[in-house]
Amino acid sequence: MAKILIVDDEPSMRIGLVDNLEFEGYEADSAPDGESGYKKIIEGGYDLIVLDVMMPKMSGFDVCKKIRQRGIETPVILLTAKGEEIDKVLGLELGADDYITKPFSLRELLARIKAILRRSGKDSAGESLIKIGALEVNFATYSGFSGGEPVQMSHKEFEVLKCLWENRNHTVSRDKLLDEVWGYEESPTTRTVDNFILRLRQKIEIDSNHPKIILTVHGVGYKLLD
Repeated sequence: MAKILIVDDEPSMRIGLVDNLEFEGYEADSAPDGESGYKKIIEGGYDLIVLDVMMPKMSGFDVCKKIRQRGIETPVILLTAKGEEIDKVLGLELGADDYITKPFSLRELLARIKAILRRSGKDSAGESLIKIGALEVNFATYSGFSGGEPVQMSHKEFEVLKCLWENRNHTVSRDKLLDEVWGYEESPTTRTVDNFILRLRQKIEIDSNHPKIILTVHGVGYKLLD
């Protein structure tokens, strides 16, 4: 079982991530600031560190720099609320393995955690490709293939498809898709869902004008047939 350390000064973020990681089967620990997080890291025992950038006492950048100077190679995912290019580049130059910009979806963070743990050999569970029509998709790594070639898909496309797949052979309403994928902080319309379904059909269906896999349930939503 991989052990993950969450270092974040926001209590709700820290507690929520620990709870969700434990639900996913990981062992999770946390620290409320950079200084205490640094002390925990140098004591060892973690397989991955999720590190907020903006924290009191010691920033995430400083923590990352100091542990790399000590020769600690534990993978690090940086959390940043800024999103500017310079911050992302700086984080990677200091030795971070990945970064994710707040606000982010839990699914995206979990996918990145799984991908890094697999690369480091700490997560042996793995995820296989799922065949959906003409598309092969790995929801853990947010990657898609068709005929062995990579298919460009947005993060939201993966999330819409995953929601449909998890509820396959059952009708999923447009409202449910809006809630599951976009949440309450954004305000897309049901037309947004329709546009994403159209793009997914172009990647999945043999004839997107006559779909056989993602069906429209008129007045309600969509159904993915397995």
